[in-house]
Amino acid sequence: ACEGIQGGFWNSVRIVVPATLISVLLGALNGYALSFWRNKWGDLLFGIILLGAFVPFQIMVYPLVTWFRLGGFYNTYWAIVLTHCIFGMPVLTILFRNYYVAVPQELFKAARIDGGGFWRIFFQLMLPMATPMLIVAVILQVTGIWNDFILGLVFAGRENLPMTVQLNNIVNSTQGERAY
Repeated sequence: ACEGIQGGFWNSVRIVVPATLISVLLGALNGYALSFWRNKWGDLLFGIILLGAFVPFQIMVYPLVTWFRLGGFYNTYWAIVLTHCIFGMPVLTILFRNYYVAVPQELFKAARIDGGGFWRIFFQLMLPMATPMLIVAVILQVTGIWNDFILGLVFAGRENLPMTVQLNNIVNSTQGERAY
């Protein structure tokens, strides 16, 4: 039975959905927490995260392979999901932090007076207000994860190869002229 790249399509879906949900939720939470740190240390931490957004992920591939191998989950489904979450965090944290900083402080103070804690304000006030940023973050993550080749090739393992890797394998397995 020839299933073509159907397996790669479903592997990509299985990778994209949890990696997007986890990274967007954690990025929103990190940005929310960082938006309260309005001192020199908060700005320093924000600068470090900003630098992390511009570090090429190819530099981190070998250390992550070593770390995942030692942890016993290299070439697994969770290795590729965790890798995409790690590499999405700096950009998403920056996006959400800048969005939350623009929200007036009086809104936070009013929510505190009404008895809202950190989590209640985050889930009932900030996330619904951040719907445009959530949409932008989901679009960024879905397109970035779906189109990724090198991380899928290195971390996914044979059983979890995404569609991009399987399409490349088809193109590179032809003899003679490549039928693009």
